[in-house]
Amino acid sequence: MSTILHLRSETKPLEHRSALTPTTAKALLDAGYTIKVERSPVRIFEDNEFEAIGATLIDEGSWVTAPKEEIIIGLKELADEPPELPHVHIQFAHVYKNQGGWKDSLKRYANGGGTLLDLEFLAQNGRRVAAFGYHAGYCGAALAVKEWVWQLSHPTEPLAGVDVYTNNKGFYNNEDELLDQIKADLSQSQRLPRVLVIGALGRCGRGAVEFCQKVGIPEDQIIKWDMDETAKGGPFMEIVESDIFVNCIYLDQPIPKFIDQQSLSSPSRKLSVVCDVSCDTTNPNNPIPIYTVNTTFDSPTVPVEGISNPPLSVISIDHLPSLLPREASEAFSQALLPFLLQLKDWKSSPVWQDAEALYKCKVAELSS
Repeated sequence: MSTILHLRSETKPLEHRSALTPTTAKALLDAGYTIKVERSPVRIFEDNEFEAIGATLIDEGSWVTAPKEEIIIGLKELADEPPELPHVHIQFAHVYKNQGGWKDSLKRYANGGGTLLDLEFLAQNGRRVAAFGYHAGYCGAALAVKEWVWQLSHPTEPLAGVDVYTNNKGFYNNEDELLDQIKADLSQSQRLPRVLVIGALGRCGRGAVEFCQKVGIPEDQIIKWDMDETAKGGPFMEIVESDIFVNCIYLDQPIPKFIDQQSLSSPSRKLSVVCDVSCDTTNPNNPIPIYTVNTTFDSPTVPVEGISNPPLSVISIDHLPSLLPREASEAFSQALLPFLLQLKDWKSSPVWQDAEALYKCKVAELSS
């Protein structure tokens, strides 16, 4: 019997990406899989793009009542209902690093007899097989630069939602459209920002650095840090004395703070924008303990209270690649495709076996 992959429609506001694209869905169909695609009013790919390659269109939200043998694939967290999840789910669940509410979320899979195969932790030879990191860093740096320019002339006024500068779409059609807009923004400034990127050697940091290069920020004003530079332990005055700080690290253990309220009180502070691409907002080990909430595309920034002249804003959007949803989805889904092609016998595939073992390990922690 053919293995059925059920692509669900995303419910997270302003999430336009897709775990499958028409290109990767066609490859799976050609390999003998059955592909069901929920109709979606928000997905960057039109429903008819999937229908044209032979996928079966089904009702939005129908994954809830789908036969148990169907594998449900999506990207972001599920809505709060139903309370029990009996399927195999492939997604980013954000429950393995002690995030807020992780136990309640994980119990839904355990209580329903389902399985979570978390996309964040799919790895081969110690390296993730697919990630949105490059586009997360790229889009995070873009919003950080936009906010920096905005602050220069609107120091007390928050940056508007993304829909305001994307013709009410909430995303950019392509990279060139985004680059052209940020270059135009920077042309309004008398100088270019100094940007410090931590995690510069990884996918995410590389995206942030390359964005800064493409919009014309001089190389000597793009400060590239990684583990060697942070080994001495923070807080770091180099961050405080930069205009923009883009955090691109992967946090998997406690580390010294990168910045704190004391370091921000320095008279040499120039820092006015922090983009926490890593977005470990509710992680108790967050090395940027100056904010407590995630921001959104509707409201991209949150001010750091008690900081002025210059003001300091934080961007902490946990799905930044949705700013470039088509390009980000294509890159991610193509990287994931070789492993999706193993799903017909996933319990014999080392990558999926490891994902299941990690799930069982985390479920065991629920009773500890």
